[in-house]
Parts: sequence; C-alpha cells; structure tokens
Amino acid sequence: MTQPRVALFVTCLVDLHRPSVGFAAISLLEAAGCTVEVPRAQTCCGQPAYNAGDRATARELATGIITAFAAYDYVVVPSGSCAGMISRHLPHLFDDDPNLRGRADALAAKTFELTAFLVDVRGFTPTPPPLNGTATYHDACAGLRELGVKTQPRKLLAAVPGLTITEMTEPELCCGFGGTFCIKYPEISTRMVTDKAADITATGAALLLSGDLGCLLNMAGKLGRDHAQIEVRHVAEVLAGITHELPAIGAPVAAAVPKR
Repeated sequence: MTQPRVALFVTCLVDLHRPSVGFAAISLLEAAGCTVEVPRAQTCCGQPAYNAGDRATARELATGIITAFAAYDYVVVPSGSCAGMISRHLPHLFDDDPNLRGRADALAAKTFELTAFLVDVRGFTPTPPPLNGTATYHDACAGLRELGVKTQPRKLLAAVPGLTITEMTEPELCCGFGGTFCIKYPEISTRMVTDKAADITATGAALLLSGDLGCLLNMAGKLGRDHAQIEVRHVAEVLAGITHELPAIGAPVAAAVPKR
C-alpha cells in the first residue's frame, strides 16, 4: 500500500519556541505509516493578521500556503489554532476569487490537527515508553470548538504506560491567551489564566498537556510565576516518547531540539 504523502505545517510558535514539537509530530506521523515532508516555502498561517483585521496580509500569506501545500495528500498541524485557520477561515479570504477559493477549499479539506489525523484518519495507536505519573489535559479553544478535537488526544494518551489523566473541573475553559486577545485585553487575559492555573493545580497532576503551543506557553508562564511544580509539555512530545530528552515548556533554555 502506498504511504500517504503528508506535509507538516510546523507553525510559527513551534518553529521559534519549541522545535521538538515538530520533530515529535514527524516521528508520530512516520510511525502511523506516512511519508512526511516539511515544505520550506511555508510561512505563517496568517491568523494574527486575520484576527487583527488585516485581510490583505492574511490573503497574501494564504496564497503562498495554497501553493506550497498543493501537491500533498494531507496537511497536518500540531496546533488546533493554525489548523482551524487553514481549514475554516482561510478559504473565505478568497470569496471574491472562484479559482483561488476552489484551491483554498481543497487545501482546507485535507488539513487536520495532529491528534485528529492520527486517530480519525490513520486509526493510529502509539507505542510510547512508560511515563509514570499523573497528567491533566487542557482543551485548547480552536481545536475544540472549531475542529472537534476532544477525545482524540485522550485516546492516544491512554496508550502511554503508567500515565493517569486527571481531568480539571473545567478542561474546556479558555486559558486567556487567544492570540491577539491577550494583547488587547491583558487584564481579562490575566484573570482567565489565573483561574486556569488554579484549576490545573487543584488536580494534583504533575504534568500539564495540550495540543496548542500558544496555550501551553501562556499557562507555563503563569504556573512558573506561581512557583507551581508542574511540568508543561505538548501532547506530541509525550506520545513520541521524547520527554526525557528536553526540558519542560517554560524552562530557562534557548531551544528544545531532541536528537534525531
């Protein structure tokens, strides 16, 4: 059987702050029977510009993305936020251009958040090494509300030997990041992440997981300021079994790149 040709959309935050998430995603996709490539021409998905109302910049970025990813069977993103932008919002940037709208719709139809692709498309069950302890999982807003990502990461995490998931009282509650939201409304954002950090801490879990790096960086910052002894990691890092190779998110290091 021919392996599907998958393009990994790395995302800006992964590229700049947590490259290990990209390496983990590649490892998982290859284990799921995919041929994986990372198109060098990829840029930002355009979400910051889109959310700020700069449709011209968002459209320019989107045009490049459509071209860069046209040849692949699937596009997989280790972020519900960026996957949501490409699959739900990007096509509407071309409502006045039937040709580009058609190409954008084709891109949207083959774009998936990482855990959703592994479970829903590939039916994949990982075989990670044991990780003894208790974790809690944050449902990032875009992945949950735009893409329906909820059960998929938990199903994958159930395959991690020794790991117990303890749910927060409100795992679906926004962490307050929201891209430009935390810049426009810092007081509200701070109150939201304060409530989120309290909910995380109340679980007694030693590990916080999620599938969106923006949320993880925001929550790691607050937990760190509160001196909470909770590790913060992307779900892909745990599923790929590379947590022993790199520090937790928010740790004072220049970059987290596992050996490969």
